[in-house]
Amino acid sequence: QEHAPGWIEGLAADATTAIPAAVTPALPATPSELSSALPAVSLLQLMWLASPALPVGGFSYSEVLEAAVDSGHVTNEAQASQWLTDQLHLSQARSDLSVVAQAVAAWRAGDLPRITELNTWVLTTRETSELRQQTQQTGRSLLEWLRQLPAPDASAEAHQQLETHLAFARDLPPTWPVAFALAAAQTAAPVRECVLACAFGWAENMAQAAIKAVPLGQTGGQRILARLLQAIPAAVDSAIALPDHQRQAFNPMLAILSAQHETQYSRLFRS
Repeated sequence: QEHAPGWIEGLAADATTAIPAAVTPALPATPSELSSALPAVSLLQLMWLASPALPVGGFSYSEVLEAAVDSGHVTNEAQASQWLTDQLHLSQARSDLSVVAQAVAAWRAGDLPRITELNTWVLTTRETSELRQQTQQTGRSLLEWLRQLPAPDASAEAHQQLETHLAFARDLPPTWPVAFALAAAQTAAPVRECVLACAFGWAENMAQAAIKAVPLGQTGGQRILARLLQAIPAAVDSAIALPDHQRQAFNPMLAILSAQHETQYSRLFRS
């Protein structure tokens, strides 16, 4: 099933690429099955990472949505919903979410050359200064947040590995996907759940940005978030399965609008 064309067809180099239909994952039948699937502490840690209260400044970025509103591409709830759904599939799933999936595995394996490779890819594929500054600032902030947390209740070896990884990340410095992956790697959650948490955090921030930028009421923002939640599982599965040679960040319309946003007369957001 092909992804329905929306307001940002220019995001993709190949607009005919098929995107799987959104699938709502089945919930475990009993509390015991839920417990065995994901430890409660890990679930709470992922909820923490996905929270808009995380002190990384995510609320200050609209990821070009504000420029889309200013240019007339997005003027109401339906258009905002379509814009963000397209952005999830055509931008996030093909870029940052794929990097998160790869980076979680690399951090857990201690594959630091792979971390460097992924971080460099993110930096070199940001198409405007605003987008580059966003991934660098939020990455630094998340790393500092992780460094300030109490020492984990883990073995001496695990604690030493975390310290080594924090020092390594500080020297990169990390982009947002790589920093998020480092934090998520400290949980016992599978890679898919880690990427789902990252995608939800993005979706919640974007719904809040739409409320302020379009503007919309709170209920309208929640309807947008509900639609994004339906689309996230398929986007995450696509991101996890994406090989390196198919990962891309060629999003012409986003890049053009982002560049225009740098000199936009009136702005609420930093991107």
